[in-house]
Amino acid sequence: MPSTSTPIHVIDDDEAVRDSLAFLLRAAEMEVKTYASAKAFLDEFPGSAFGCVITDVRMPDMNGIDLLRHLKTLNTDVPVIVITGHGEITIAVEAMKIGAADFLEKPIDDELLLASVRAALRQQDRTIERHAERAEIERRTATLSGRERDVLGALVNGRMNKQIAFDLGISPRTVEIYRANLMNKMQAASLSDLVRMALVADLIRSE
Repeated sequence: MPSTSTPIHVIDDDEAVRDSLAFLLRAAEMEVKTYASAKAFLDEFPGSAFGCVITDVRMPDMNGIDLLRHLKTLNTDVPVIVITGHGEITIAVEAMKIGAADFLEKPIDDELLLASVRAALRQQDRTIERHAERAEIERRTATLSGRERDVLGALVNGRMNKQIAFDLGISPRTVEIYRANLMNKMQAASLSDLVRMALVADLIRSE
């Protein structure tokens, strides 16, 4: 069940639709905030906020597609579910390309909407976890000495101890000491664990 502290932002210029969606979501024990326009939402929305956005496509001033584009410029990870009219598949595809988490056609099926929101919130939870993991890895990396960073970079790029020793002009035994120290500081259980951390923190790039 989604946390009651995670808000669902419902944006629609039709008051009846807003009230209907809010009733459904609150009945499912979700916290809901409603907005009559994309501008009203943006006026209150902090770029770092978490939650889920449900927005209609066809609204005056700023439509749902423009809202999606604007949120993308803010580099926010909040998932957006777009509501489209029947037969607006082209608009729906465009929304997905821009980054919408899902789209639903009117008339909206209650169970489909709830399933979509729950999936979006799970996606948000995974995003929060990834940010937290990356921040922790970066914190650990910051504790490494310059030489330990050199050894780390060589290890995650597939270099063997003897190769690292030759490249850095130090003995293989010294490389082993640096390696043991950085494994301890990074709290890595194995070389594969170290490589995974490096990928998470973009120390190396996956192909």
